[in-house]
Amino acid sequence: MLDIGALHRTEYELDADRSESVVIAESPGRVHYLGEHGEPKAGLYLSSAIDRYVRVAVSLRKDNSLRFYAADLGERKRTTLMNLKYKREDRWANYIKVAVHVFAELGYPVKGLNFTLSGDVPQQVGLASSSAIEVAAAVALRGFFSVNIGDKELLNRLVLAKGVFFGKNMSAVDYLIAFSAKKDHFLLVDEVTREVKRIKSPLAKNKILIMDSRVPRTGVEDELKQRRQDIRKGLDILSQKRHGVSFRDFAATDLMDSMGDLPEEIRRRCLHIIQELQRVSDAERILKKADFPALTKLIFHSHESLRDLYEVSCPEIDWMVKRAQEIEGVMGSRMTGQGFGGCTYTILKEEAIAEYQRRLEDYERIFGFHPLLYNVRPAAAARILSGGGVTQKNPSPGGGASGGESHRIP
Repeated sequence: MLDIGALHRTEYELDADRSESVVIAESPGRVHYLGEHGEPKAGLYLSSAIDRYVRVAVSLRKDNSLRFYAADLGERKRTTLMNLKYKREDRWANYIKVAVHVFAELGYPVKGLNFTLSGDVPQQVGLASSSAIEVAAAVALRGFFSVNIGDKELLNRLVLAKGVFFGKNMSAVDYLIAFSAKKDHFLLVDEVTREVKRIKSPLAKNKILIMDSRVPRTGVEDELKQRRQDIRKGLDILSQKRHGVSFRDFAATDLMDSMGDLPEEIRRRCLHIIQELQRVSDAERILKKADFPALTKLIFHSHESLRDLYEVSCPEIDWMVKRAQEIEGVMGSRMTGQGFGGCTYTILKEEAIAEYQRRLEDYERIFGFHPLLYNVRPAAAARILSGGGVTQKNPSPGGGASGGESHRIP
């Protein structure tokens, strides 16, 4: 990654020998292995942060301007605190504004500030690049102002601020992952309780590859909106026969009992939700026991459910998952992200990578899309890299307790 400190000082003409304080923070991207297409606001996820980061540098200005510089893009944006609002044309800068809004609302002296942004989290493919910008900027500002505010309050305020900026209720899941992650650990994330269980990865000798299919994704929001409407209808119908406030209160047998009331398409959607909840719960036990055959079966069954029941996959993704299944040394492959294109993740042994890459060549020849491949591993939480005057809860990669602990940010 670029030297963001040097770039920041050059961009804003700061003298390295003088006392201008520059605070730099980073936040990781993330991947959901299971649970991504679950019940809205009541999800259960198996996830991890990944060792690709967004970094944000911040320093003080002498005027009241807010300046934003995306070093990777060579783009610059500007505003003032009085005009701090969402603007479509500001794109990436809107996510830094969310963090600025948090500290302005807290009453800290947000006047003139310089920001520089750089990172290597792949964008617009479902790896939480935008949330990484928000968390990195918020952690940098927390350090810059030496604010004694914990992760719990900062997370809650980010959720509220993003809702203000983007005009809709936002999930806390990506923020939970960014603040709770630990190197070489999977995370079991409960969206209802905001509890995060850290599970030591038994896959240290294996690789995790994320494949961006490069399939154009059109009409995705309308399709996902329809899926959410379907599962809300399904939950309403199920709740008429037996009390329940979420899909966690029901089992697959309840769907059988409601066969005459549930339209077939809605039944399939609901069946995916209920079975995926069980798969995420089973994953904790499977990972702790390092039961690799069971893990393989779990991941492939999850993809089949997304393909056949929830119907958010596409032929290109299905083809690549199927080809991965055929390779000796592959422990699991599945779509990840919003679907209808996007990415897959594949867990495999080192010796299987060459054959997997050959299948990617076949993919490009057959479908005409040039896939991008990223080698990742479970990574640590957001942190200050330099500068700042407040002790962070996650001061270094790999810090924290051992596998299996719970970490709650209510």
